[in-house]
Amino acid sequence: MSTTRHAEIAGAGLGGLALAIALAQKGWGVRVHERSDDLRMFGAGIWLWENGLRSLDALGVEKAATARAKRIETMVARDQDGRPLLHRSFGTADRLILPPRADLYDALIARVGELGVDVELRSTAVGISPRGELEIEGGKTLQADLVVAADGVFSRLREALLLTRRVDYLDEGYTRLLIPRLPDDPDTEVTEYWSGSRRLLYDPCTDDVNYVCLCCPVDDETGRRVPVDKESWLASFPTLGGIIERIDDSGRWDRAMRVTSRAWSSGVAAIVGDAAHGQPPNLGQGANLTFQNCLALAEYLERDADVATALARWERHERPLTDHIQRWTDLYGRVASAWPDRFAHRRSQVLETVTRIPWVDRQLNKAARHRPVGAR
Repeated sequence: MSTTRHAEIAGAGLGGLALAIALAQKGWGVRVHERSDDLRMFGAGIWLWENGLRSLDALGVEKAATARAKRIETMVARDQDGRPLLHRSFGTADRLILPPRADLYDALIARVGELGVDVELRSTAVGISPRGELEIEGGKTLQADLVVAADGVFSRLREALLLTRRVDYLDEGYTRLLIPRLPDDPDTEVTEYWSGSRRLLYDPCTDDVNYVCLCCPVDDETGRRVPVDKESWLASFPTLGGIIERIDDSGRWDRAMRVTSRAWSSGVAAIVGDAAHGQPPNLGQGANLTFQNCLALAEYLERDADVATALARWERHERPLTDHIQRWTDLYGRVASAWPDRFAHRRSQVLETVTRIPWVDRQLNKAARHRPVGAR
């Protein structure tokens, strides 16, 4: 059924390449359009949970993407007094691995090449239609069995399909960067340190670097400054000088965003990744959900010859979990950042109790413990 079908994908980020691979593995002809001059990935580290790792394995890239990455055994969040607020352990069937984002992207690029996917650089999609048309800057219109917008949070193509319900600018943001690794650094435990409305996340990454994320409210002008104001962050986390002093002048502060879509498709046009369900990174599930949703999309298309019907079934079955994680990652951010500093101790007391409730654990980890459609 799928050997003669063709897809045009706008955007060669993580979602666009993941979907291109998933479709190509099913026998589709695929062309990806990227507006940049080359394929490059900005970023530091990336959390790959079990659901994302299973999806990447099905896409044939997991081993290459995680070859240098540390295997995480425990994750803990600590308050301003060092008190543990949340603790989670990992095992062989419930993994968390943290490679550099560039390693993951390079693995996707290599797999795309192996499968013969056509990637056109300096090719900007400016229009899309439910009838399977993708308009390229310069006046060319391409027809396909499936057209896909994978052009990010600010997707022009999503709105061309009238699929945007709302795009929210949230009240916190993040500076993410890599720091040199030292021999005595913890190499199996992720730690999130809380101090007032600020958070500092330490992640073992490779033998050479660690991943650090600094989170603060948008009104914290000093906290969001790049290069990082080390003196200010040391004042918030005086015991973490060994980490903060290694921060260099790189990094980028990004405001947290949330995308809510009216639907994930219209006719034979679909939206994937941040274009469909952009979310703050508090639970580290954004990319993982993208991978599992792209893998599932190819599977639903394999099961049904009618593309529009397959897209509707895909959303009906896959979206509830994505919506659930969007709600909980929002809630996590509000709990972490919205409490006044004078109530920090009360926040610690509440979280110590709440995070021990099994139901809360199930909600926070619902995606991580989900077996993606199409995964082995």
